[in-house]
Amino acid sequence: MSEEMKALRKQLLRDERSGYDVLDAAQLAEMEAYCADYKAFLTSGKTERLSVREAVAVAEAKGFVPYRRGMELKAGDRVYTCNRGKGLMLAVMGRESLAEGVQIAAAHIDSPRLDLKPNPLYEDSGLAYFKTHYYGGIRKYQWGTMPLAIHGVFTRADGSSVSFAVGEDENDPVFCITDLLPHLGAEQNDRKLSEGIKAEELNVLIGSDAVEDADIKEAVKLNTLMLLHEKYGITERDFTRAEIEVVPAHKARDVGFDRSMVGGYGHDDRVDAYPALMAEIETKDPVHTTVCVLTDKEEIGSDGVTGMQSMYVFHFMQLLCRAAGQDDILAFQNSVCLSADVTAAYDPSWANAFEPQNGTYAGRGVAFFKYTGSRGKSSASDASAELVGDITRLLDANGVAWQIGELGRLDLGGGGTIAKYVANRGIPVLDIGVPVLSMHSPFEVIHKTDLYMAYRTFALFCQNAD
Repeated sequence: MSEEMKALRKQLLRDERSGYDVLDAAQLAEMEAYCADYKAFLTSGKTERLSVREAVAVAEAKGFVPYRRGMELKAGDRVYTCNRGKGLMLAVMGRESLAEGVQIAAAHIDSPRLDLKPNPLYEDSGLAYFKTHYYGGIRKYQWGTMPLAIHGVFTRADGSSVSFAVGEDENDPVFCITDLLPHLGAEQNDRKLSEGIKAEELNVLIGSDAVEDADIKEAVKLNTLMLLHEKYGITERDFTRAEIEVVPAHKARDVGFDRSMVGGYGHDDRVDAYPALMAEIETKDPVHTTVCVLTDKEEIGSDGVTGMQSMYVFHFMQLLCRAAGQDDILAFQNSVCLSADVTAAYDPSWANAFEPQNGTYAGRGVAFFKYTGSRGKSSASDASAELVGDITRLLDANGVAWQIGELGRLDLGGGGTIAKYVANRGIPVLDIGVPVLSMHSPFEVIHKTDLYMAYRTFALFCQNAD
Protein backbone atom coordinates (compact mmCIF):
# COMPACT_ATOMS: atom_id res chain seq x y z
CA MET A 1 0.00 0.00 0.00
CA SER A 2 1.37 3.37 -1.03
CA GLU A 3 2.00 6.12 1.50
CA GLU A 4 -0.62 8.19 -0.31
CA MET A 5 -3.23 5.46 0.11
CA LYS A 6 -2.30 5.00 3.79
CA ALA A 7 -2.80 8.70 4.35
CA LEU A 8 -6.13 8.57 2.53
CA ARG A 9 -7.33 5.65 4.64
CA LYS A 10 -6.35 7.48 7.84
CA GLN A 11 -8.18 10.58 6.67
CA LEU A 12 -11.43 8.93 5.56
CA LEU A 13 -12.01 5.73 7.54
CA ARG A 14 -13.18 5.28 11.12
CA ASP A 15 -10.42 4.75 13.66
CA GLU A 16 -11.12 1.54 15.62
CA ARG A 17 -7.99 1.41 17.75
CA SER A 18 -7.93 0.19 21.31
CA GLY A 19 -8.05 2.82 24.03
CA TYR A 20 -4.58 1.64 25.05
CA ASP A 21 -3.21 3.02 21.79
CA VAL A 22 -3.71 6.63 22.88
CA LEU A 23 -2.26 6.29 26.39
CA ASP A 24 1.37 6.83 27.32
CA ALA A 25 3.12 5.18 30.28
CA ALA A 26 2.20 7.95 32.73
CA GLN A 27 -1.45 7.83 31.70
CA LEU A 28 -1.52 4.04 32.05
CA ALA A 29 -0.21 4.35 35.61
CA GLU A 30 -2.80 7.05 36.34
CA MET A 31 -5.51 4.81 34.89
CA GLU A 32 -4.57 1.90 37.17
CA ALA A 33 -4.62 4.13 40.26
CA TYR A 34 -7.94 5.60 39.20
CA CYS A 35 -9.47 2.15 38.65
CA ALA A 36 -8.27 1.01 42.07
CA ASP A 37 -10.17 3.90 43.67
CA TYR A 38 -13.20 3.08 41.55
CA LYS A 39 -13.19 -0.56 42.69
CA ALA A 40 -13.23 0.62 46.30
CA PHE A 41 -16.19 2.92 45.54
CA LEU A 42 -18.07 0.15 43.74
CA THR A 43 -17.55 -2.26 46.63
CA SER A 44 -18.60 0.20 49.33
CA GLY A 45 -21.47 1.88 47.44
CA LYS A 46 -23.75 -1.03 46.50
CA THR A 47 -26.98 0.86 47.19
CA GLU A 48 -28.06 4.38 46.29
CA ARG A 49 -27.89 5.45 49.94
CA LEU A 50 -24.37 4.07 50.30
CA SER A 51 -23.27 5.68 47.03
CA VAL A 52 -24.50 9.07 48.24
CA ARG A 53 -22.76 8.60 51.58
CA GLU A 54 -19.46 7.78 49.87
CA ALA A 55 -19.81 10.62 47.38
CA VAL A 56 -20.56 13.20 50.08
CA ALA A 57 -17.51 12.11 52.07
CA VAL A 58 -15.28 12.55 49.02
CA ALA A 59 -16.87 15.90 48.13
CA GLU A 60 -16.56 17.37 51.61
CA ALA A 61 -12.90 16.36 51.70
CA LYS A 62 -12.47 18.48 48.54
CA GLY A 63 -14.11 21.58 49.94
CA PHE A 64 -17.78 21.15 49.04
CA VAL A 65 -20.28 22.47 51.60
CA PRO A 66 -24.02 21.89 51.97
CA TYR A 67 -26.10 24.31 49.94
CA ARG A 68 -28.48 26.55 51.91
CA ARG A 69 -31.35 28.26 50.16
CA GLY A 70 -30.52 31.87 49.41
CA MET A 71 -26.80 31.63 50.16
CA GLU A 72 -24.70 34.00 48.09
CA LEU A 73 -22.31 32.19 45.80
CA LYS A 74 -19.34 33.47 43.83
CA ALA A 75 -17.12 31.96 41.16
CA GLY A 76 -15.23 28.96 42.47
CA ASP A 77 -17.65 28.17 45.31
CA ARG A 78 -18.43 24.46 45.74
CA VAL A 79 -21.78 23.28 47.10
CA TYR A 80 -23.88 20.14 47.25
CA THR A 81 -27.36 19.06 48.29
CA CYS A 82 -28.85 15.62 48.90
CA ASN A 83 -32.27 14.41 47.91
CA ARG A 84 -33.54 12.21 50.75
CA GLY A 85 -30.27 10.38 51.02
CA LYS A 86 -30.74 8.73 47.62
CA GLY A 87 -29.69 11.46 45.20
CA LEU A 88 -26.95 14.05 45.14
CA MET A 89 -26.32 17.30 43.28
CA LEU A 90 -23.02 19.12 43.32
CA ALA A 91 -22.15 22.46 41.76
CA VAL A 92 -18.96 24.41 41.11
CA MET A 93 -19.81 28.03 40.37
CA GLY A 94 -18.40 29.41 37.15
CA ARG A 95 -17.08 32.80 36.09
CA GLU A 96 -19.96 33.42 33.68
CA SER A 97 -23.49 34.11 34.88
CA LEU A 98 -25.88 31.19 35.24
CA ALA A 99 -28.02 32.67 32.47
CA GLU A 100 -25.15 31.82 30.10
CA GLY A 101 -25.78 28.14 30.77
CA VAL A 102 -24.69 25.28 32.98
CA GLN A 103 -22.63 22.19 32.13
CA ILE A 104 -24.56 19.22 33.53
CA ALA A 105 -23.29 15.66 33.96
CA ALA A 106 -26.00 13.28 35.16
CA ALA A 107 -25.84 9.59 36.03
CA HIS A 108 -27.91 7.21 38.14
CA ILE A 109 -26.73 5.29 41.20
CA ASP A 110 -29.51 2.72 41.56
CA SER A 111 -28.86 -0.77 40.18
CA PRO A 112 -30.99 -3.86 39.51
CA ARG A 113 -31.37 -5.84 42.73
CA LEU A 114 -33.80 -7.58 45.06
CA ASP A 115 -35.89 -5.63 47.57
CA LEU A 116 -37.64 -7.20 50.54
CA LYS A 117 -41.43 -7.36 50.40
CA PRO A 118 -43.38 -5.40 53.05
CA ASN A 119 -43.99 -8.61 55.05
CA PRO A 120 -40.89 -10.61 54.12
CA LEU A 121 -40.10 -12.90 57.04
CA TYR A 122 -41.47 -16.44 57.12
CA GLU A 123 -40.60 -19.96 58.21
CA ASP A 124 -41.02 -23.18 56.27
CA SER A 125 -39.81 -26.67 57.19
CA GLY A 126 -37.41 -25.45 59.84
CA LEU A 127 -35.82 -22.75 57.66
CA ALA A 128 -36.29 -18.98 57.81
CA TYR A 129 -36.55 -16.88 54.65
CA PHE A 130 -37.08 -13.36 53.33
CA LYS A 131 -39.53 -12.90 50.45
CA THR A 132 -38.25 -10.50 47.78
CA HIS A 133 -39.55 -8.25 45.02
CA TYR A 134 -37.04 -7.74 42.21
CA TYR A 135 -36.13 -4.16 41.29
CA GLY A 136 -35.38 -3.24 37.69
CA GLY A 137 -34.57 -5.52 34.81
CA ILE A 138 -32.93 -8.63 36.20
CA ARG A 139 -32.55 -12.13 34.76
CA LYS A 140 -33.95 -14.00 37.73
CA TYR A 141 -32.06 -17.24 37.18
CA GLN A 142 -28.75 -15.41 37.71
CA TRP A 143 -29.49 -14.68 41.36
CA GLY A 144 -29.51 -18.22 42.73
CA THR A 145 -26.74 -19.96 44.69
CA MET A 146 -24.46 -16.99 45.28
CA PRO A 147 -23.47 -15.18 48.49
CA LEU A 148 -25.76 -12.22 49.14
CA ALA A 149 -25.55 -9.21 51.43
CA ILE A 150 -28.45 -7.27 52.91
CA HIS A 151 -28.50 -3.47 53.30
CA GLY A 152 -31.10 -0.93 54.28
CA VAL A 153 -32.78 1.17 56.89
CA PHE A 154 -35.58 0.51 59.39
CA THR A 155 -37.84 3.16 60.85
CA ARG A 156 -38.96 2.00 64.28
CA ALA A 157 -42.38 2.55 65.85
CA ASP A 158 -41.00 5.45 67.92
CA GLY A 159 -39.81 7.27 64.77
CA SER A 160 -36.12 6.53 65.19
CA SER A 161 -34.17 4.90 62.37
CA VAL A 162 -31.42 2.33 62.25
CA SER A 163 -29.21 1.25 59.36
CA PHE A 164 -28.81 -2.40 58.54
CA ALA A 165 -25.87 -4.01 56.75
CA VAL A 166 -24.86 -7.68 56.90
CA GLY A 167 -22.76 -9.71 54.51
CA GLU A 168 -20.01 -7.37 53.35
CA ASP A 169 -17.43 -7.80 56.10
CA GLU A 170 -15.39 -11.00 55.85
CA ASN A 171 -16.53 -11.91 59.36
CA ASP A 172 -20.23 -11.43 58.53
CA PRO A 173 -22.57 -14.24 57.61
CA VAL A 174 -23.96 -14.16 54.08
CA PHE A 175 -27.30 -15.20 52.63
CA CYS A 176 -28.41 -17.01 49.49
CA ILE A 177 -31.25 -18.11 47.23
CA THR A 178 -31.33 -21.88 46.83
CA ASP A 179 -31.83 -23.72 43.55
CA LEU A 180 -32.86 -27.25 42.64
CA LEU A 181 -30.25 -29.95 42.24
CA PRO A 182 -29.82 -31.28 38.67
CA HIS A 183 -30.81 -34.79 39.77
CA LEU A 184 -34.35 -33.50 40.43
CA GLY A 185 -34.43 -30.72 37.87
CA ALA A 186 -36.20 -32.44 34.96
CA GLU A 187 -39.37 -30.35 35.26
CA GLN A 188 -37.46 -27.14 35.91
CA ASN A 189 -35.33 -27.82 32.83
CA ASP A 190 -38.48 -27.67 30.70
CA ARG A 191 -39.28 -24.13 31.82
CA LYS A 192 -38.50 -21.11 29.68
CA LEU A 193 -35.23 -19.45 30.69
CA SER A 194 -37.15 -16.44 32.03
CA GLU A 195 -38.94 -18.77 34.44
CA GLY A 196 -35.94 -20.91 35.41
CA ILE A 197 -36.34 -19.29 38.82
CA LYS A 198 -39.70 -17.55 39.17
CA ALA A 199 -40.23 -14.33 41.08
CA GLU A 200 -41.92 -16.06 43.99
CA GLU A 201 -38.97 -18.48 44.22
CA LEU A 202 -36.47 -15.68 44.87
CA ASN A 203 -36.58 -16.34 48.60
CA VAL A 204 -33.46 -15.52 50.62
CA LEU A 205 -32.33 -18.15 53.14
CA ILE A 206 -31.54 -16.37 56.43
CA GLY A 207 -31.51 -18.94 59.26
CA SER A 208 -32.37 -22.33 60.72
CA ASP A 209 -31.90 -22.19 64.51
CA ALA A 210 -35.03 -22.30 66.66
CA VAL A 211 -35.83 -21.00 70.13
CA GLU A 212 -35.66 -23.73 72.76
CA ASP A 213 -39.37 -24.09 73.45
CA ALA A 214 -41.30 -26.98 71.94
CA ASP A 215 -44.62 -25.15 72.37
CA ILE A 216 -43.62 -22.16 70.23
CA LYS A 217 -44.92 -22.11 66.66
CA GLU A 218 -42.55 -20.70 64.03
CA ALA A 219 -39.66 -21.11 66.45
CA VAL A 220 -37.02 -20.42 63.75
CA LYS A 221 -38.77 -17.21 62.69
CA LEU A 222 -38.98 -16.11 66.32
CA ASN A 223 -35.30 -16.84 66.89
CA THR A 224 -34.41 -14.75 63.82
CA LEU A 225 -36.52 -11.87 65.15
CA MET A 226 -34.88 -12.17 68.54
CA LEU A 227 -31.44 -11.78 66.94
CA LEU A 228 -32.59 -8.77 64.91
CA HIS A 229 -34.23 -7.16 67.92
CA GLU A 230 -31.14 -7.68 70.05
CA LYS A 231 -28.86 -5.97 67.54
CA TYR A 232 -31.15 -3.40 65.90
CA GLY A 233 -34.09 -2.96 68.27
CA ILE A 234 -36.63 -3.86 65.61
CA THR A 235 -39.80 -5.95 65.49
CA GLU A 236 -41.56 -7.75 62.65
CA ARG A 237 -43.87 -4.80 62.13
CA ASP A 238 -40.84 -2.57 61.52
CA PHE A 239 -40.27 -4.35 58.20
CA THR A 240 -43.32 -2.50 56.90
CA ARG A 241 -41.44 0.75 57.58
CA ALA A 242 -38.16 -0.36 56.03
CA GLU A 243 -36.16 -0.15 52.80
CA ILE A 244 -34.09 -3.31 52.61
CA GLU A 245 -32.03 -4.27 49.54
CA VAL A 246 -30.41 -7.60 48.73
CA VAL A 247 -27.22 -7.39 46.66
CA PRO A 248 -24.29 -9.67 45.76
CA ALA A 249 -21.78 -9.95 48.59
CA HIS A 250 -18.66 -10.07 46.41
CA LYS A 251 -16.13 -7.26 46.00
CA ALA A 252 -15.13 -5.59 42.74
CA ARG A 253 -12.13 -7.44 41.27
CA ASP A 254 -9.75 -7.26 38.33
CA VAL A 255 -10.70 -9.63 35.52
CA GLY A 256 -8.32 -11.42 33.16
CA PHE A 257 -4.71 -12.55 33.32
CA ASP A 258 -3.76 -9.09 32.10
CA ARG A 259 -6.00 -7.37 34.70
CA SER A 260 -7.41 -5.23 31.91
CA MET A 261 -11.02 -5.39 33.09
CA VAL A 262 -13.02 -4.88 36.27
CA GLY A 263 -15.82 -7.18 37.39
CA GLY A 264 -18.34 -6.41 40.08
CA TYR A 265 -21.92 -5.62 40.99
CA GLY A 266 -23.45 -2.26 40.09
CA HIS A 267 -21.34 -1.00 37.17
CA ASP A 268 -24.76 0.06 35.82
CA ASP A 269 -24.52 2.92 36.47
CA ARG A 270 -21.85 3.65 39.04
CA VAL A 271 -19.21 3.18 36.35
CA ASP A 272 -20.49 6.47 34.91
CA ALA A 273 -21.54 8.10 38.18
CA TYR A 274 -18.06 7.79 39.68
CA PRO A 275 -16.12 9.51 36.85
CA ALA A 276 -18.80 12.21 36.64
CA LEU A 277 -18.47 12.76 40.39
CA MET A 278 -14.67 12.83 40.34
CA ALA A 279 -14.56 15.19 37.39
CA GLU A 280 -16.92 17.57 39.20
CA ILE A 281 -14.90 17.41 42.41
CA GLU A 282 -11.65 18.13 40.59
CA THR A 283 -13.05 21.02 38.52
CA LYS A 284 -11.41 24.36 39.33
CA ASP A 285 -12.40 27.84 38.17
CA PRO A 286 -14.74 26.74 35.33
CA VAL A 287 -16.02 29.24 32.80
CA HIS A 288 -19.61 28.08 33.21
CA THR A 289 -21.12 26.62 36.35
CA THR A 290 -20.92 22.84 36.43
CA VAL A 291 -23.52 20.58 38.02
CA CYS A 292 -23.12 16.86 38.69
CA VAL A 293 -26.32 14.88 39.29
CA LEU A 294 -26.35 11.42 40.86
CA THR A 295 -29.96 10.32 40.66
CA ASP A 296 -32.14 7.41 41.70
CA LYS A 297 -34.88 5.21 40.21
CA GLU A 298 -33.59 5.09 36.62
CA GLU A 299 -33.91 1.31 36.54
CA ILE A 300 -37.67 1.58 37.05
CA GLY A 301 -38.39 4.55 34.79
CA SER A 302 -36.99 7.49 36.79
CA ASP A 303 -40.34 7.91 38.55
CA GLY A 304 -40.84 9.06 42.12
CA VAL A 305 -39.52 11.92 44.20
CA THR A 306 -35.88 10.78 43.82
CA GLY A 307 -36.13 10.00 40.10
CA MET A 308 -35.18 12.26 37.23
CA GLN A 309 -38.80 12.78 36.23
CA SER A 310 -39.31 14.75 39.43
CA MET A 311 -38.34 18.41 39.52
CA TYR A 312 -35.68 18.22 42.24
CA VAL A 313 -32.69 18.75 39.94
CA PHE A 314 -34.30 21.63 38.12
CA HIS A 315 -35.52 23.19 41.37
CA PHE A 316 -31.91 23.16 42.55
CA MET A 317 -30.82 24.99 39.42
CA GLN A 318 -33.70 27.45 39.79
CA LEU A 319 -32.67 28.22 43.37
CA LEU A 320 -29.11 28.88 42.25
CA CYS A 321 -30.40 31.25 39.57
CA ARG A 322 -32.79 33.12 41.87
CA ALA A 323 -30.13 33.61 44.54
CA ALA A 324 -27.93 35.20 41.87
CA GLY A 325 -30.77 37.19 40.31
CA GLN A 326 -30.49 35.24 37.05
CA ASP A 327 -33.16 34.04 34.62
CA ASP A 328 -33.60 30.29 35.09
CA ILE A 329 -35.35 29.89 31.72
CA LEU A 330 -32.30 31.29 29.96
CA ALA A 331 -30.08 29.11 32.12
CA PHE A 332 -31.92 25.99 30.95
CA GLN A 333 -31.94 27.06 27.31
CA ASN A 334 -28.20 27.74 27.29
CA SER A 335 -27.18 24.65 29.25
CA VAL A 336 -25.93 21.34 27.90
CA CYS A 337 -25.99 17.91 29.51
CA LEU A 338 -24.08 14.65 29.24
CA SER A 339 -26.51 11.92 30.27
CA ALA A 340 -24.23 9.19 31.55
CA ASP A 341 -25.42 5.58 31.38
CA VAL A 342 -23.93 2.28 30.34
CA THR A 343 -24.51 0.36 27.15
CA ALA A 344 -24.03 -3.25 26.16
CA ALA A 345 -20.53 -4.14 25.02
CA TYR A 346 -20.44 -6.34 21.94
CA ASP A 347 -20.21 -9.95 23.14
CA PRO A 348 -18.92 -12.44 20.55
CA SER A 349 -20.42 -15.32 22.53
CA TRP A 350 -23.84 -13.80 21.90
CA ALA A 351 -23.15 -12.15 18.56
CA ASN A 352 -26.67 -12.68 17.19
CA ALA A 353 -27.99 -10.08 19.66
CA PHE A 354 -25.84 -7.32 18.18
CA GLU A 355 -25.37 -5.40 14.94
CA PRO A 356 -21.56 -5.42 14.76
CA GLN A 357 -21.07 -2.32 12.65
CA ASN A 358 -23.02 -0.23 15.15
CA GLY A 359 -22.04 -2.01 18.33
CA THR A 360 -19.87 -0.55 21.05
CA TYR A 361 -16.85 -2.57 22.12
CA ALA A 362 -15.01 -3.07 25.40
CA GLY A 363 -11.63 -1.36 25.26
CA ARG A 364 -12.32 1.09 22.41
CA GLY A 365 -13.08 4.10 24.59
CA VAL A 366 -16.07 5.92 25.98
CA ALA A 367 -19.26 5.33 24.01
CA PHE A 368 -21.72 7.90 22.66
CA PHE A 369 -25.33 7.35 21.67
CA LYS A 370 -27.05 9.92 19.53
CA TYR A 371 -30.31 8.32 20.62
CA THR A 372 -31.50 5.45 22.81
CA GLY A 373 -35.02 4.13 23.20
CA SER A 374 -36.69 1.11 21.62
CA ARG A 375 -37.19 0.07 18.03
CA GLY A 376 -38.36 3.15 16.10
CA LYS A 377 -36.53 5.49 18.50
CA SER A 378 -39.46 5.21 20.92
CA SER A 379 -38.84 7.17 24.15
CA ALA A 380 -35.58 8.52 22.73
CA SER A 381 -33.84 11.82 23.10
CA ASP A 382 -32.21 12.32 19.70
CA ALA A 383 -29.18 14.58 20.09
CA SER A 384 -28.44 17.08 17.33
CA ALA A 385 -25.55 16.67 14.93
CA GLU A 386 -24.16 19.95 16.26
CA LEU A 387 -24.04 18.72 19.85
CA VAL A 388 -22.40 15.43 18.87
CA GLY A 389 -19.89 17.41 16.84
CA ASP A 390 -19.07 19.78 19.70
CA ILE A 391 -18.35 16.96 22.14
CA THR A 392 -16.41 14.70 19.78
CA ARG A 393 -14.22 17.58 18.58
CA LEU A 394 -13.36 18.31 22.21
CA LEU A 395 -12.29 14.69 22.71
CA ASP A 396 -10.36 14.47 19.44
CA ALA A 397 -8.44 17.60 20.34
CA ASN A 398 -7.39 16.04 23.66
CA GLY A 399 -6.58 12.49 22.60
CA VAL A 400 -9.59 10.79 24.18
CA ALA A 401 -10.66 7.50 22.59
CA TRP A 402 -14.38 7.37 21.81
CA GLN A 403 -16.86 5.30 19.82
CA ILE A 404 -20.50 5.66 18.83
CA GLY A 405 -23.20 3.06 18.31
CA GLU A 406 -26.46 1.49 19.45
CA LEU A 407 -27.48 -1.00 22.10
CA GLY A 408 -28.02 -4.04 19.87
CA ARG A 409 -30.21 -5.46 17.09
CA LEU A 410 -33.09 -3.09 16.53
CA ASP A 411 -36.01 -5.52 16.61
CA LEU A 412 -34.88 -7.22 19.83
CA GLY A 413 -35.86 -4.32 22.04
CA GLY A 414 -33.82 -1.50 23.47
CA GLY A 415 -33.31 0.59 26.55
CA GLY A 416 -33.72 4.11 27.81
CA THR A 417 -31.78 6.58 29.92
CA ILE A 418 -32.51 9.77 31.81
CA ALA A 419 -31.70 11.84 28.70
CA LYS A 420 -35.29 12.49 27.64
CA TYR A 421 -36.23 13.85 31.06
CA VAL A 422 -33.45 16.42 30.80
CA ALA A 423 -34.36 17.24 27.21
CA ASN A 424 -37.98 17.76 28.26
CA ARG A 425 -36.76 20.79 30.27
CA GLY A 426 -35.33 22.35 27.13
CA ILE A 427 -31.73 21.31 27.74
CA PRO A 428 -29.74 19.74 24.86
CA VAL A 429 -28.44 16.35 25.98
CA LEU A 430 -26.17 13.61 24.65
CA ASP A 431 -25.95 10.07 26.01
CA ILE A 432 -22.50 8.89 26.98
CA GLY A 433 -21.36 5.79 28.81
CA VAL A 434 -19.10 2.81 29.37
CA PRO A 435 -19.79 -0.45 27.49
CA VAL A 436 -20.59 -3.35 29.85
CA LEU A 437 -20.45 -7.12 29.42
CA SER A 438 -23.20 -9.07 31.23
CA MET A 439 -25.10 -5.86 31.92
CA HIS A 440 -27.78 -6.13 34.68
CA SER A 441 -26.21 -9.30 36.02
CA PRO A 442 -24.86 -9.73 39.56
CA PHE A 443 -21.32 -9.60 38.12
CA GLU A 444 -20.89 -7.08 35.31
CA VAL A 445 -17.58 -6.51 33.50
CA ILE A 446 -16.08 -3.30 32.08
CA HIS A 447 -12.74 -2.41 30.48
CA LYS A 448 -10.44 -0.12 32.44
CA THR A 449 -9.59 2.09 29.47
CA ASP A 450 -13.28 2.80 28.83
CA LEU A 451 -13.74 3.89 32.45
CA TYR A 452 -10.66 6.11 32.26
CA MET A 453 -11.79 7.65 28.98
CA ALA A 454 -15.18 8.38 30.53
CA TYR A 455 -13.43 10.19 33.37
CA ARG A 456 -11.31 12.22 30.95
CA THR A 457 -14.44 13.09 28.97
CA PHE A 458 -16.26 14.43 32.01
CA ALA A 459 -13.15 16.31 33.16
CA LEU A 460 -12.80 18.04 29.79
CA PHE A 461 -16.53 18.75 29.66
CA CYS A 462 -16.44 20.47 33.06
CA GLN A 463 -13.11 22.25 32.85
CA ASN A 464 -13.34 23.34 29.23
CA ALA A 465 -16.89 24.55 29.57
CA ASP A 466 -16.31 27.40 27.14
